[in-house]
Amino acid sequence: MIGDRYTLEIARELFYGNHRFTDMAAQLGAPRSVLSNRLAKLCDAGVIRRRQYSDRPPREEYLLTESGRDLVPLLLALKQWGDRWCRGDVQTVEFTHRCGDQLHVETVCSACRKTVQFEDLTVSGGTHPPTLTNTME
Repeated sequence: MIGDRYTLEIARELFYGNHRFTDMAAQLGAPRSVLSNRLAKLCDAGVIRRRQYSDRPPREEYLLTESGRDLVPLLLALKQWGDRWCRGDVQTVEFTHRCGDQLHVETVCSACRKTVQFEDLTVSGGTHPPTLTNTME
């Protein structure tokens, strides 16, 4: 589901505050039928929920659930990666913590609190664990 086209973009738009179908359709440029389908799948999966905001005519908006809000670190990490490797001269949005400082996403070890590097990882368990290979030159 997360890998489906527009799924992460929908989560991003909801995170940015675009809660209405028409706003998301305009921002994403997704076909309305595809957007409607993705929203329904995300609702069924419990990632987002619908809330009626108008009785006449009946209109709904979409909100991230707790499950959907758990995608925020992933969205921030993808934004950070894009800012580093893809943005060129494009101005990007910035996220500020309530303390006033900018956000920076890091993966840290829960025991030693050191930032995790690719070379520090091993994988175990699961039915088909991947093999990590350092392909950096």
